[in-house]
Amino acid sequence: MSQARILAHLALGANLADRFEALREATRRIAAVPEISLLARSRIYETPPWGKTDQPAFANAALTLRTSLAPRALLETCLEIERAMGRVRLERWGPRRIDIDVLTYGDEHIAEPHLTIPHPAIADRAFVLVPLLEIAPDFTLDGKTGADLLARLDRSGIKPAGDLA
Repeated sequence: MSQARILAHLALGANLADRFEALREATRRIAAVPEISLLARSRIYETPPWGKTDQPAFANAALTLRTSLAPRALLETCLEIERAMGRVRLERWGPRRIDIDVLTYGDEHIAEPHLTIPHPAIADRAFVLVPLLEIAPDFTLDGKTGADLLARLDRSGIKPAGDLA
Protein backbone atom coordinates (compact mmCIF):
# COMPACT_ATOMS: atom_id res chain seq x y z
CA MET A 1 0.00 0.00 0.00
CA SER A 2 1.57 3.30 -1.02
CA GLN A 3 1.66 6.39 1.14
CA ALA A 4 -0.48 9.40 0.23
CA ARG A 5 1.16 11.91 -2.04
CA ILE A 6 2.18 14.87 0.10
CA LEU A 7 2.84 18.42 -1.06
CA ALA A 8 6.38 19.48 -0.16
CA HIS A 9 8.74 22.37 -0.86
CA LEU A 10 12.48 22.24 -1.41
CA ALA A 11 15.09 25.00 -1.49
CA LEU A 12 18.14 24.72 -3.74
CA GLY A 13 21.37 26.69 -3.50
CA ALA A 14 24.84 26.64 -5.09
CA ASN A 15 27.85 28.93 -5.26
CA LEU A 16 30.64 26.85 -6.79
CA ALA A 17 31.39 26.10 -10.45
CA ASP A 18 28.42 26.78 -12.75
CA ARG A 19 25.82 27.65 -10.10
CA PHE A 20 22.90 27.87 -12.50
CA GLU A 21 23.68 24.51 -14.11
CA ALA A 22 24.01 22.93 -10.66
CA LEU A 23 20.48 24.04 -9.79
CA ARG A 24 19.17 22.81 -13.15
CA GLU A 25 20.91 19.44 -12.72
CA ALA A 26 19.55 19.03 -9.20
CA THR A 27 16.06 19.86 -10.46
CA ARG A 28 16.37 17.24 -13.23
CA ARG A 29 17.57 14.64 -10.74
CA ILE A 30 14.74 15.42 -8.31
CA ALA A 31 12.15 15.27 -11.10
CA ALA A 32 13.52 11.86 -12.17
CA VAL A 33 12.75 10.24 -8.80
CA PRO A 34 9.73 7.97 -9.43
CA GLU A 35 8.05 8.89 -6.12
CA ILE A 36 8.24 12.62 -6.88
CA SER A 37 6.08 14.74 -9.19
CA LEU A 38 7.52 18.19 -9.78
CA LEU A 39 4.68 20.73 -9.73
CA ALA A 40 6.42 24.12 -9.84
CA ARG A 41 9.88 25.63 -10.02
CA SER A 42 10.87 29.19 -9.25
CA ARG A 43 13.24 31.25 -11.29
CA ILE A 44 16.87 31.21 -10.24
CA TYR A 45 17.83 34.12 -8.00
CA GLU A 46 21.32 35.44 -7.47
CA THR A 47 21.79 36.13 -3.78
CA PRO A 48 24.58 37.44 -1.58
CA PRO A 49 26.27 34.92 0.72
CA TRP A 50 24.60 34.49 4.11
CA GLY A 51 26.08 33.35 7.39
CA LYS A 52 29.64 33.14 6.10
CA THR A 53 29.95 36.18 3.86
CA ASP A 54 33.51 35.82 2.50
CA GLN A 55 32.54 33.53 -0.37
CA PRO A 56 31.04 33.80 -3.88
CA ALA A 57 27.43 34.82 -4.44
CA PHE A 58 24.82 32.07 -4.47
CA ALA A 59 22.18 30.99 -6.93
CA ASN A 60 18.97 29.93 -5.17
CA ALA A 61 15.64 28.47 -6.27
CA ALA A 62 12.63 26.64 -4.86
CA LEU A 63 10.55 23.66 -5.96
CA THR A 64 7.05 22.49 -5.17
CA LEU A 65 6.45 18.78 -5.50
CA ARG A 66 4.16 15.93 -4.57
CA THR A 67 5.78 12.85 -3.15
CA SER A 68 4.93 9.46 -1.73
CA LEU A 69 8.31 9.39 0.03
CA ALA A 70 8.21 9.63 3.82
CA PRO A 71 9.90 12.76 5.22
CA ARG A 72 13.14 10.96 6.17
CA ALA A 73 13.25 9.23 2.75
CA LEU A 74 12.76 12.57 1.00
CA LEU A 75 15.65 14.03 2.98
CA GLU A 76 17.85 11.00 2.19
CA THR A 77 16.97 11.33 -1.50
CA CYS A 78 18.04 14.99 -1.45
CA LEU A 79 21.28 14.13 0.37
CA GLU A 80 22.04 11.36 -2.15
CA ILE A 81 21.54 13.82 -5.04
CA GLU A 82 23.91 16.23 -3.29
CA ARG A 83 26.53 13.48 -2.91
CA ALA A 84 26.10 12.36 -6.52
CA MET A 85 26.69 15.96 -7.63
CA GLY A 86 29.89 16.22 -5.60
CA ARG A 87 28.70 18.00 -2.47
CA VAL A 88 31.32 17.93 0.25
CA ARG A 89 30.40 19.31 3.68
CA LEU A 90 33.49 21.06 5.02
CA GLU A 91 32.12 24.00 7.00
CA ARG A 92 28.76 25.32 8.12
CA TRP A 93 27.35 27.87 5.65
CA GLY A 94 30.46 27.41 3.51
CA PRO A 95 30.75 27.19 -0.28
CA ARG A 96 28.93 24.33 -1.93
CA ARG A 97 28.35 22.80 -5.33
CA ILE A 98 24.72 22.10 -4.38
CA ASP A 99 22.52 22.32 -1.32
CA ILE A 100 19.00 20.88 -1.20
CA ASP A 101 16.85 21.58 1.86
CA VAL A 102 13.44 20.13 2.65
CA LEU A 103 11.44 23.20 3.67
CA THR A 104 8.00 21.71 4.22
CA TYR A 105 6.28 18.35 4.10
CA GLY A 106 2.54 18.87 4.06
CA ASP A 107 1.46 20.43 7.34
CA GLU A 108 3.76 18.21 9.37
CA HIS A 109 5.98 19.42 12.17
CA ILE A 110 8.92 17.07 12.69
CA ALA A 111 11.79 17.40 15.15
CA GLU A 112 14.18 14.47 14.82
CA PRO A 113 17.95 14.26 14.77
CA HIS A 114 19.06 15.79 11.44
CA LEU A 115 15.47 16.44 10.29
CA THR A 116 13.40 19.44 11.30
CA ILE A 117 10.29 20.32 9.30
CA PRO A 118 9.36 23.03 8.61
CA HIS A 119 12.99 23.97 8.04
CA PRO A 120 13.95 25.99 11.13
CA ALA A 121 15.50 28.92 9.22
CA ILE A 122 12.79 29.66 6.63
CA ALA A 123 11.61 32.79 8.46
CA ASP A 124 15.16 34.19 8.69
CA ARG A 125 16.29 33.76 5.09
CA ALA A 126 15.12 36.06 2.34
CA PHE A 127 17.05 33.93 -0.17
CA VAL A 128 14.68 31.07 0.70
CA LEU A 129 11.45 33.06 0.96
CA VAL A 130 11.81 35.06 -2.29
CA PRO A 131 11.87 31.99 -4.59
CA LEU A 132 9.44 30.06 -2.39
CA LEU A 133 6.83 32.82 -2.49
CA GLU A 134 7.16 33.02 -6.28
CA ILE A 135 5.75 29.47 -6.55
CA ALA A 136 3.77 29.32 -3.28
CA PRO A 137 2.40 32.84 -2.75
CA ASP A 138 -0.04 31.60 -0.08
CA PHE A 139 2.74 30.03 2.03
CA THR A 140 2.24 30.43 5.78
CA LEU A 141 4.41 29.47 8.72
CA ASP A 142 3.16 29.34 12.27
CA GLY A 143 0.18 31.54 11.43
CA LYS A 144 2.25 34.18 9.61
CA THR A 145 2.08 34.73 5.87
CA GLY A 146 5.22 34.34 3.85
CA ALA A 147 4.83 37.94 2.72
CA ASP A 148 4.80 39.13 6.35
CA LEU A 149 7.89 37.04 7.13
CA LEU A 150 9.70 38.41 4.09
CA ALA A 151 8.73 42.02 4.82
CA ARG A 152 10.96 42.07 7.91
CA LEU A 153 14.04 40.74 6.10
CA ASP A 154 16.75 42.45 4.05
CA ARG A 155 16.19 41.55 0.38
CA SER A 156 18.96 43.73 -1.01
CA GLY A 157 21.13 41.95 -3.53
CA ILE A 158 18.51 39.30 -4.36
CA LYS A 159 17.65 39.45 -8.05
CA PRO A 160 16.15 37.12 -10.67
CA ALA A 161 18.96 35.69 -12.76
CA GLY A 162 17.65 32.83 -14.90
CA ASP A 163 15.28 29.93 -15.30
CA LEU A 164 15.49 26.40 -13.96
CA ALA A 165 14.15 24.87 -17.16
